[in-house]
Amino acid sequence: MWYTYLLLCDQKIFYIGITENVNKRLIKHRAKQSLYTLRLSEIKLVYCEKYKTKYESAKREKQLKGWSHAKKHMLIDKKINDPHCIELVVVMREN
Repeated sequence: MWYTYLLLCDQKIFYIGITENVNKRLIKHRAKQSLYTLRLSEIKLVYCEKYKTKYESAKREKQLKGWSHAKKHMLIDKKINDPHCIELVVVMREN
């Protein structure tokens, strides 16, 4: 299975990526082992969708990267019903 995920970095910047293992990838982001998130301090997983193939996940990643900041917030807050994925992964909100 593949996952398309959104991180909220430093409470203002969205990072969107795909992976086969969300927990392992999040650990790498937080350990400064990802080039883009290397310069960011606070990294929170805020949204995640599950797909059967890498192609589907990458297609969704590209779509989400084209969205406005406000529309991404609406997706996270479940104000947009956008059922592209086979499963919406429950993300525990961090304080």
